[in-house]
Amino acid sequence: MATTPRVALITGGGRGIGREIALAYARAGLAVAVAARTREQVEETAAVGKTGARAFALVLDVTDAAAIARGVGEVVSALGPVDVLVNNAGVAESATLARTDPEMWERHMRVNATGPYLLTREVLPGMLARRWGRVINVASLAGLYGAPYVTAYTASKHALVGFTRALAAEVTGKGVTVNAICPGYAATDVVWNAARNIVAKTGTTFDDAVRALARINPGGRLIEPAEVAAVAVRLLDDEAANGEMIVLDGS
Repeated sequence: MATTPRVALITGGGRGIGREIALAYARAGLAVAVAARTREQVEETAAVGKTGARAFALVLDVTDAAAIARGVGEVVSALGPVDVLVNNAGVAESATLARTDPEMWERHMRVNATGPYLLTREVLPGMLARRWGRVINVASLAGLYGAPYVTAYTASKHALVGFTRALAAEVTGKGVTVNAICPGYAATDVVWNAARNIVAKTGTTFDDAVRALARINPGGRLIEPAEVAAVAVRLLDDEAANGEMIVLDGS
């Protein structure tokens, strides 16, 4: 690690996996910029600054290119150039293809694929100039395999995985690594919301719905956000691989 703290920008950092990664990075000594659309959430996560870590709360819509340019500028002014980008912000909705209207399709593509492209394009030149950088995309098992009723989500995560592989090849040997973490169903709001939908449609209990979702993972359990965060910390190492799709399936 550098003498001065590396600066990490984590999108979707106000809750769930993004929050755990931000907290893990702060504990590891990084300065963290926590970005999401909800001010209260990012400010709460960024309060890690009170424990000694340098932190910055950024309200950001990852689909807005102009907002990204402004936001990255704010991070640079507050903490310094972005060394680590974690593209974690995402949307996940379930519907049959017939009920997947163009708005739902575009929403998934904008948030899950175009957002990471816009953010990475904004910070990558600086990483290459400094010959050190980490781009970590939080994808999904759905980015590697197909699943019913989530065509928009699955297609967008496949796009993110393809983006990861192509960019990793582009930056090989330049001091920058690009990797994706692909968790299965995780103990986050995505699963809780999916479980509530199952309850509404089937009348089963919430706990039974959660257990049914957990059993879809090969390991038969939900992935804990802290497990994803541990991988994100490991990917900071100078010996970190480039172009890997790291699967977390509970097995």
